[in-house]
Amino acid sequence: MLRLERLGKIYPTGEVLRDVTWEVRPGDRIGLVGVNGAGKSTQMKIIAGLEEPSSGLVVKQGEPSIAYLQQEFDVDPARTVREELFQAFGEAAEVLIRQHQLEHEMASEQAANDPDHLDELIHELGRLHSRFEALHGYELDARIDKLLPTIGFSPEGAEQLVGDYSGGWQMRIALGKILLQEPDLLLLDEPTNHLDVETIQWLEGYLVEQTAALVVISHDRTFLDRVCNQIVETERGVSRTYLGNYSQHLEQKVLEREATQAAFDRQQKELGAQQAYIDRFRASATRSTQAKSREKLLEKVERVEAPLEGVGGPRFRFPEAPRSGRVVADIKNLTHSYGEQILFLGAELEVERGDRIAFVGPNGAGKSTLLRLIMGSEQPEDGCASLGEHNVIANYFEQNQAEALDLSKTVINTIFEVVPDWTQTQVRSLLGSFCFSNESVFKEAGKLSGGEKARLALALMLLSPCNLLVLDEPTNHLDIPAKQMLEDALIEYEGAALLVSHDRYFISRVANRIVEIRDGQLVLYRGDYSYYLTKKEEEAGLARQAEEAERKTAKQAANKAKQASRKSQSKSS
Repeated sequence: MLRLERLGKIYPTGEVLRDVTWEVRPGDRIGLVGVNGAGKSTQMKIIAGLEEPSSGLVVKQGEPSIAYLQQEFDVDPARTVREELFQAFGEAAEVLIRQHQLEHEMASEQAANDPDHLDELIHELGRLHSRFEALHGYELDARIDKLLPTIGFSPEGAEQLVGDYSGGWQMRIALGKILLQEPDLLLLDEPTNHLDVETIQWLEGYLVEQTAALVVISHDRTFLDRVCNQIVETERGVSRTYLGNYSQHLEQKVLEREATQAAFDRQQKELGAQQAYIDRFRASATRSTQAKSREKLLEKVERVEAPLEGVGGPRFRFPEAPRSGRVVADIKNLTHSYGEQILFLGAELEVERGDRIAFVGPNGAGKSTLLRLIMGSEQPEDGCASLGEHNVIANYFEQNQAEALDLSKTVINTIFEVVPDWTQTQVRSLLGSFCFSNESVFKEAGKLSGGEKARLALALMLLSPCNLLVLDEPTNHLDIPAKQMLEDALIEYEGAALLVSHDRYFISRVANRIVEIRDGQLVLYRGDYSYYLTKKEEEAGLARQAEEAERKTAKQAANKAKQASRKSQSKSS
């Protein structure tokens, strides 16, 4: 279908891609991975025709139609869902919009008072109706009707404004627009950003059932495992293809590295032995000819390159956590709402020293609100949510944490201010873990992007000693190596942690308790994410059994009622 051949891309700031070669075939679901700045989105834009490579080729077989969902997808909040989906049909959508404009003009006072103008409008409307029919416009609504339940919308929901829906539902609309174009190749750049777990799981199932080939960029490892059957990794400007999902690609990389290291070690040993012979007998009267011959052969040997070191950041440890009392956070009879939406109704939870709790629930359930209530930045309507009373020192990372940065300081000086005794190597290693390298460490915070500010704010807060970490979506804007560094540090951390994240892999590695926000309550599961999923399956099974038993009871009652009715009728006859 499509092949990238030795692609290179050079920007004024430097070389991003050097030797990228891989291909997409029908049925492929490819995960494009690599650290931030590795050139993943650049490859997407080149495939979509939005950018030109500096070198190399994109070879297409035939004319495959390509649809591209970028990170900042474009939807109009003022349109209804149906109207927005109709925009997928290009000219037909433009014709329909003009038809509506003409109908509005024909009903105006100006048209009523000007017969010639009204006649012009009628003739133009007739031409547009003919064009709309030629474009099969009246069949397009049927295609939208067929798509709506697939992306989770009811016919009634399709008549609501796009702006009435959350970001996750707007992503479904944007994806629906693309799928209505019936592409041969679907390009998705970070489609899971800011989606709740339920929507991500829907997207996984939906993409697996699609017949179109898929190339997706994502830092969500669980998503990559469930969706992809191939991984293309870009590292230092060079690409490499691995069959299988993300976890299988990691296993292959380990085996590949071990084999390369073994071959490198064997060759180095042999080269060393040959060089020792040459050095020993170069000046010998009897063996100098042999030594020179071996030296010439040695120069021609094709060298095995040492395996590349991984590009992940160094290990990082939190400062030692001061000892706190047993209870580090306490929630009692908590009631809180926004407008008419009740988030918590008499909720209870006690957080103990050493707990690493992940709060789960759909967007809008109140996860971030709960963290703000615990930290005292928002006051509850009733009950209490507070930190423990005995030596609890909390560090709080909220999603707008970047707003607290001193915008006049450089990235590196921002860190040095907190840890002045660190060496420059230590500071730059830490910043490298959060994707700051080379000259970027000397940029002023005020000139950073939103994502860069968030990463700097996270790096900064992780340096201060505390015994309670309160982290709201800490992995947003982090690539996979940086996530792994944060996960390892949290696992070794001896204090407590309260986490909100939609990254299931992150939660599964870090959390030892799960709290689900459900029907205004905080439901505690005393185990990790795997334990939580098992319990949820058990609960669902019990609910199905109860539902089946209820149906059976109702059916029996209905049968008894029918029998009683027949008996009554037979007696009366």
